Amino acid sequence: MAGRYYDQWSVGDAIVHEIRRTVTETDNLLFSTMTHNPQPLHLDVEAAKASEFGQILVNGTFTFALMVGLSVGETTLGTLVANLGYDKLVHPKPVFIGDTMRAETVVTDLKDSKSRPTAGIVTFTHRLINQRDEIVCQCLRSALLLRSTA
Repeated sequence: MAGRYYDQWSVGDAIVHEIRRTVTETDNLLFSTMTHNPQPLHLDVEAAKASEFGQILVNGTFTFALMVGLSVGETTLGTLVANLGYDKLVHPKPVFIGDTMRAETVVTDLKDSKSRPTAGIVTFTHRLINQRDEIVCQCLRSALLLRSTA
C-alpha cells in the first residue's frame, strides 16, 4: 500500500504494519560502524556479557530507524514533502540480536500548512514492538505531506 495524502488521514487512524524484521548481528555491527559509534555494548561481546544486559545490546539509533522504516510504505511513501521532526523518542525496553520487530502507527494530529497550501502536517505516533509484545521504541513524527488535490 502506498502512502496516503494529507487529506486522506483522520486523527485516530491506526495501522498495524505487516512487514516484520528480525534484527541480525550484521545489522547492528554495520549500523554501529557506519555511524562511528564505538559503544562496547554494541560491539564487544565480552563487555556486553559483563553488563546488566548480559549480551550485545542493539544500537538504539538503528532501532529508531527501523521503526520509521517499517512504517514508511503505509504512511508517507510517495506523498512526503519532508519529515519535520521527531519528538518524545523513548526506548522503554532493550533490543537484542534475534529479536523480531513489528511497527504500529496512530495519527495523533493534523494541521494545515500555513506556508504551503498544497500540503499539511500529520503527526504520527510510531511504536516498535518485539516478539514478546513489548514496546521497545516509540516517538512522535511530524511529516509534511502533499494533499491529494495538490
